Amino acid sequence: MLDDALTRENVIAVSFSNNANAYEAFSRLKELDAKGDVRVQGAAVVMRGDDGNIVTKDEFGHEAVEGTVTGGLVGLVIGVLGGPLGILVGGATGLLVGSLFDDDDTDETDSALAEISKAIRVGQTGLLADVSEETPVAIDAVMANLGGTVVRRSAGDVQDEVAAAEEAQREAKKKAREQLRDARHKKQKQEIDAKLTDLRAKLSRQKKPAETS
Repeated sequence: MLDDALTRENVIAVSFSNNANAYEAFSRLKELDAKGDVRVQGAAVVMRGDDGNIVTKDEFGHEAVEGTVTGGLVGLVIGVLGGPLGILVGGATGLLVGSLFDDDDTDETDSALAEISKAIRVGQTGLLADVSEETPVAIDAVMANLGGTVVRRSAGDVQDEVAAAEEAQREAKKKAREQLRDARHKKQKQEIDAKLTDLRAKLSRQKKPAETS
């Protein structure tokens, strides 16, 4: 059984050379949880499509209702990484906006979400989990036997970045709405100015014959 005083909560992302092994790893992780070797708050087998969206194929967890992880940290991570804006906040560089899935991306920002995102590549199936563990030995051994490569980051760091990313998305949406509103007002002003100019021209044409008579 786990010693709570020694456990650390981490988020892991595991990529596999064989996509099918993600499902076997998922089952093995649940076995480790059942034996008390680790505690799994939430776990999901996920696949990233060509459009960058992440689809949950299977899930398990203690955190949320009815065994789903939708409301837990794993669900939040999936929501951020698969979101339409693709926003990460990390390190000292602040807000990073752009594709999370570019193999040629050379950004070296120390971002927990960036590292987790890179582990779930386009067209591949992987494993995401929020776990409490005394050491990484048990999980790493299971994943290594299945050809899995584990990325492990502190759950606290992930939670902070998820919160920052969600705030960034809200701010980006707010800014987009403001820009659309400004553009709409600018268009309306241009249309009004054009009508006024046309009206002045008509009044000027009507005034000239009256002056010459």
